[in-house]
Amino acid sequence: MIYEFLQAILIIFGISGLIIYVLGKFKIPAIVGFLIAGTIIGPHGMALIKEPQQVELIAEIGVILLMFTIGVEFSIPRLFSLKKEVFLYGSLQVLLTIIVISLISQIALNTALNLSIFYGFIVALSSTAIVMKLLSDRGELNSPHGKISLGILLFQDLCVVPLMLFTQMLSAEGGSFYMFLWVILKAFIILAVIFLFSRIAVPFILHEVVKTRIRELFIIVIISICLGTAFFTSKLGVSLALGAFLAGVVISESEYSAQAVSDILPFKETFSGIFFISVGMLLNINYITNNIANVEFLVGGILFSKALIIALIIYFFLNSLKICLTSALTLSQIGEFSFILAFTGKTMGLLNENDYQSFIAASVITMLLTPLIIRYSPSVISYLIHKEPFKTLEKTRKIKETEIVVKKSNHVIIIGFGLNGRNLARVLKESNIPYVILELNPDTVRKMKKKGEPIYYGDGTTPEILHKLGIHRAKILVIAISDPLATRKIVQIAKTLNQKIHIIVRTRFITEIEELKKLGADEVIPEEFETSLEIFARVLHRFGVPRNQILQMIEKIRAEGYEILRLNDIPKTRAAIECVIFEGLDMDSFLIEKDSWLVGHSLKSLNIRHRAKVTVIAIQRGEETILNPSADFILKEGDIIIYIGNKKQLVDALNFFQKRD
Repeated sequence: MIYEFLQAILIIFGISGLIIYVLGKFKIPAIVGFLIAGTIIGPHGMALIKEPQQVELIAEIGVILLMFTIGVEFSIPRLFSLKKEVFLYGSLQVLLTIIVISLISQIALNTALNLSIFYGFIVALSSTAIVMKLLSDRGELNSPHGKISLGILLFQDLCVVPLMLFTQMLSAEGGSFYMFLWVILKAFIILAVIFLFSRIAVPFILHEVVKTRIRELFIIVIISICLGTAFFTSKLGVSLALGAFLAGVVISESEYSAQAVSDILPFKETFSGIFFISVGMLLNINYITNNIANVEFLVGGILFSKALIIALIIYFFLNSLKICLTSALTLSQIGEFSFILAFTGKTMGLLNENDYQSFIAASVITMLLTPLIIRYSPSVISYLIHKEPFKTLEKTRKIKETEIVVKKSNHVIIIGFGLNGRNLARVLKESNIPYVILELNPDTVRKMKKKGEPIYYGDGTTPEILHKLGIHRAKILVIAISDPLATRKIVQIAKTLNQKIHIIVRTRFITEIEELKKLGADEVIPEEFETSLEIFARVLHRFGVPRNQILQMIEKIRAEGYEILRLNDIPKTRAAIECVIFEGLDMDSFLIEKDSWLVGHSLKSLNIRHRAKVTVIAIQRGEETILNPSADFILKEGDIIIYIGNKKQLVDALNFFQKRD
């Protein structure tokens, strides 16, 4: 028995590892790889594992740990930061999907009411793991459609536990309304007990465990809380998954939640991977080939109906065709938690074998199609929005593009009013430099218009919009949006409309620099390397490297397109002296270069204390440090002036040392 079990595990990890490696080359998520691996090695594929029951126990542990992790990562502040996306768009999407799918099932398939509603449950959920991975890889998590997708997915995750409770009510076993109320009552009793346990016992237990500084003990206790709570809830007639989720919430209330996630993550990834492999094993290839028309109809129906519902919801509130279509296609697949619901439904008798096979086939195919849909949907949407009837829909927006009237010249056009756009607008306003803003979020446009900002609603990828913003008269175009494809298109169109305009682009990734410059961008600022420049500048400053030398190094790296950082070949600088902290004062230093006007001057003739408002405390000459140099000390090339003062004085001193007589 143990030999067969080990053989099954070896086959599972060996085959799935190979498949995930190959799919990873094509940027396809691991979950898809697990599903394909299960299909290949399962009884309906190569039959390397003939009895899926061999791994069902591990698969169920995977479900428990999956739900436990969701509970640990449950964040109320995160929910309220996206309250509109989560509670408005998310609730409407889940509710309307359940209603629409239920009606379609009853009318078209003539199914029973309880089964129709259950179909709505499993179709309503999308794949958090796949969508978040793909959006993160594309740098679109902070884009308008990225935030909407994240908000809806968060609400769907919150719905998993209630939907599992409703599934018990819909099943033949617990079909009465009174039975459902009893399940809900038991859930509230369990919640109350666990709440008290989390407030009193868990903090004390974890605190005592952490004091031992034995990591193995901490992991054992965390897993014991997870499995113990799940076992406790199951004994009271509520699902294991609900117990695991509640255990996660208990841990999330403690200060040790981050460490718990870190320690439990390897277990969760391993066991949940086996869960998806076991789902793939259930996929019957022969069933698909024998019922290809039905499966195709089901896949098309799920993708179309789900995308249509999401698109209508978002369009109603945002009136942005591009955002609503992108979000809709992004979330059109079936989610991983739908498998848990389907598995529960099959166990309780809601789904027969044929229904279950149809669902598994359609779900796996929608998940397999998701990477392709997300990759190619922007191009398809850009084409569609300029065609009828989509062009007509665009004209019905509450904030119309025709409202844009810009008569300014030599102005700055800012596309995107996130953090970078807001900061730039604030500086331009204080400097009396004319500017206009283009933003795709109508709520932001309305809010900022009331504050007097020259902001307009529109899509920067449209030449007509850029014309209305006066791009042929503008001096600078700044693109600060989190949409790589739209950014490239805006650069290309803008340079075609105005060859002389200076284009500055913010991007997340270094790989975008060369392509954007080829398209016409004059300056590309990658966030990841600008962050690294700021970090190393501060580190070097703390080690006393002269300020002007740090600035020169940064400018050189920027001028060379960050090539130095990409090659991991930062030029060596001379040894720096250790900084000393003075209470109420800061220290800085300046390297005297060959052509500096300071060469040959004495400290007395420079009158640094009076003219630069700082105090020179030392001069570094080669390996020698001259403390408190005399007034007659003559400065030479290569000397480092070390001085102290407040922050403003240090800035003034740097300007003084760099000036020319």
